[in-house]
Amino acid sequence: MPSISSFEKNADFKGSSFSTETTLSTDDQPDEVFARKAGYAPVPRSYGGVWRNARSTFYGGMDAAGTMSGACGYGNLYASGYGVHTTALSSALFKNGMACGACFEVQCGGKGKPCKPGSVVVTATNFCPPNPGQSANNGGWCNPPNEHFDLSYPAFVKIADPKAGAVPLQYRRVPCQKQGGIRFTINGNCNFILVTITNVGGSGVVTAAYLKGDKTEWSPLSRNWGANWQCRRNYCGQGISIKIVTSDNKVSVTKLAKSDWCFGKTFIGKQV
Repeated sequence: MPSISSFEKNADFKGSSFSTETTLSTDDQPDEVFARKAGYAPVPRSYGGVWRNARSTFYGGMDAAGTMSGACGYGNLYASGYGVHTTALSSALFKNGMACGACFEVQCGGKGKPCKPGSVVVTATNFCPPNPGQSANNGGWCNPPNEHFDLSYPAFVKIADPKAGAVPLQYRRVPCQKQGGIRFTINGNCNFILVTITNVGGSGVVTAAYLKGDKTEWSPLSRNWGANWQCRRNYCGQGISIKIVTSDNKVSVTKLAKSDWCFGKTFIGKQV
């Protein structure tokens, strides 16, 4: 099966320039620069297209409770807008979290049993770690360089009989269809702000984020981990606005709250 790098070399991707709505220097684009250095250009110009080969297992139960939270930091996937059709990705696809929020259409890659007809769209919300003690074809499904999807149970049963355990898979990137606006959950204190960004449409992948107070200019946030972005600037007592850039070069700018905002709340922003 092809590696992510060979997939990208043969695909047609957008460049890394930002929307004309926002002009940013390279120094202000830490996550975008990291993405380019990692060789990870997540979004093709046209979604869909050629199916790529991978393999799939599943984890958790029918209610998907066992898939909550995960390496992307989305927390409760019901509350954050991702539902039960999600997947953990092997390191070849996860790319140190750069694939968090990406949406894939997947279908069973075999013929007859245990495959089922049709496909399902899943969102990348977790990491499937390698298991060096097992063969890549027998328990070490997520070992490099395997491209592997560890689907939630509800997603897996859409395309295959769960009694099979593991099946060949075909996948392709698709745009994320989300209900409502982007969600920004703000935690921390006046000296440290942590923003969890969820329910992102389009490419689903956030590559840069910025905060602005009524008395300050735009300042870049750095990725803490997964969907969590941080800064050490004091925005207490100021109205705040947020700007995000996604990997398909879309920009969302939202005035989140007036000066009486408080930590621990989720604010709804403009969808990309």
